[in-house]
Amino acid sequence: MPCSLRAILLRDLVLGVLGVSAFLVHLGADLWAVSQYVLSGCYLWAALVLSLLGVASVALQVFSWIWLRADPAGLHAAPRSVRCLALLHLLQLGFLYRCLQGLQQGLLVWQQETPSQFDLAYADFLSLDISMLRLFETFLERTPQLTLVLAIVLQSGRAEYYQWVGICTAFLGISWALLDYHRALRTCLPAKPVLGLGSSVIYFLWNLLLLWPRVLAVALFSALFPRYVALHFLGLWLVLLFWVWLQGTDFMPDPHSEWLYRATVATILYFSWFNVAEGHTRGRATIHLAFLLSDSALMAVTWVTQGAWLPGGVPLQVLLPLGGLSFLLGLALRLVYYRWLHPSYPWEPDRVDGTPAPRPLQYYELPRNRRMDHLARNFFPQGDEAAVPWPGEANGVL
Repeated sequence: MPCSLRAILLRDLVLGVLGVSAFLVHLGADLWAVSQYVLSGCYLWAALVLSLLGVASVALQVFSWIWLRADPAGLHAAPRSVRCLALLHLLQLGFLYRCLQGLQQGLLVWQQETPSQFDLAYADFLSLDISMLRLFETFLERTPQLTLVLAIVLQSGRAEYYQWVGICTAFLGISWALLDYHRALRTCLPAKPVLGLGSSVIYFLWNLLLLWPRVLAVALFSALFPRYVALHFLGLWLVLLFWVWLQGTDFMPDPHSEWLYRATVATILYFSWFNVAEGHTRGRATIHLAFLLSDSALMAVTWVTQGAWLPGGVPLQVLLPLGGLSFLLGLALRLVYYRWLHPSYPWEPDRVDGTPAPRPLQYYELPRNRRMDHLARNFFPQGDEAAVPWPGEANGVL
């Protein structure tokens, strides 16, 4: 195996181990917080944390199970029995099983002197599903948990040590999941280079800086008006769900499970941008950014008219400028990234006499994650119509 390929495989293996470890650490931090809330008599807070954990876990298991059932028969090496897989997902261990399966496949490929194309493609197949599930877990559980913890801290006026652990792990985990998802998308298109260190750092930072004001806005609203935050989320979520439906998503294998995907995407859009359909991404991203900015501004006006201090004594005059500065800095880094650091160029196949060269038959026999392929072609631009690697599947232009 070439040294460069071995180094890349080792890096991906180490990142996979770190990802599983971060998932377990964050889960432990949430359970630790629940136990502390129960011991201090804050049963409502404990119930809310457990509810968010339960909803996110069930959604992850459903996604994982539907994808496993939709995968081609005989794809997964040494498959467990259907009953065993069903039991793992019923016990809320399906996502962890997928992570361990991905690590096992990655270790197998790294140990081989000359890994086969099938083993490499299968390792990519597993990692793409894991990346997508991690993104879903991030916005179904980590981001709402972070908002809840910040609201509790702002309302009480102090932060316990276990709350600081949850806040730090959540912020880092959210930005890392967005970066990991973006890097995973690039592997779906042959000519897309991986993100370099500088591009990865800027991408990580602008996601973190743009997410913080939104989370702060919702957390402040929750601390000031705890009885209305659920109504606020439901109202915006329905609007975003309608918008996702209008874009005609086609990600899941059947129409019924597609609504689960749309509901999850609407939850992601409540906090951050997520592209789901082909077309001009820039226009939709601008509309979404303006929508969230307007909503956050309306909440800020509500805070100012209701009073300048939170129940815990935290001045809004300090928090609001910090949120605005973070937004402007994140927006500037986002523009810098897409203007100068985004490694993007159209995919062009090898040509013979001016026409696309036919692919070998073995290429079509390799496992391809069509779910993530579809999302990647929605997000990244490609060349002319003749350069489309799979007929009938066009891509939007960024």
